[in-house]
Amino acid sequence: MRLLAIGDIHGRLRALQALLDTVGPTPGDRIVTLGDYVDGGPNARGVLDLLIVLSTSTNLVAIRGNHDQLMREARAGEFELELWKSLGGDQTLASYPGESMSGVPDEHWRFLDATCVDFFENQSHIFVHAHVEPDLRLNQQRQRTLHWRALSMAVPHMSGKTVICGHTPQTSGYPVNLGHTICLDTADWLTCLDLSSNEYWQANNEGETRQLLVE
Repeated sequence: MRLLAIGDIHGRLRALQALLDTVGPTPGDRIVTLGDYVDGGPNARGVLDLLIVLSTSTNLVAIRGNHDQLMREARAGEFELELWKSLGGDQTLASYPGESMSGVPDEHWRFLDATCVDFFENQSHIFVHAHVEPDLRLNQQRQRTLHWRALSMAVPHMSGKTVICGHTPQTSGYPVNLGHTICLDTADWLTCLDLSSNEYWQANNEGETRQLLVE
């Protein structure tokens, strides 16, 4: 069984499809997606559709990102809706019928509200969207930290576990390994890392792929 972590997707369905075709996950693999499924790319609707299928056919753990949380909060009122739209929500809504909140199907809200979680950990790794407060257990973390904390503020966590995160774009297009933290938000390239081998695969929204090792 492989443990596979996938960085920020941001509505890039073609890149996600190309990445999954290259990696070839099996029902025995565990896939941890690090959040930000929506905003920034042309097909957030298709990304959520595909992740919902994965959640029923594979061992998927879907971490909730700040953009996913902004989409959830956009239901609260006009201010929250306009804030989300100004941060990429307009691109997400454009992928739905009517380009409005009414076009978002119930199964997408259920995925964002109930399937997604704010963190996940195993014996050796912590998975979050952004980062963690170093001296707090995961169940004591503030949601804002988990969703918004920048990589520049990253220090080792008290558990000694390696933090696997996204959120802070690496304009080089490659993951960054700080020893205690590995960031998989690789800007125009979507990254999938195999935690057992340090091998990773990347795809972009042109359907191009490449395979490397984390240094």
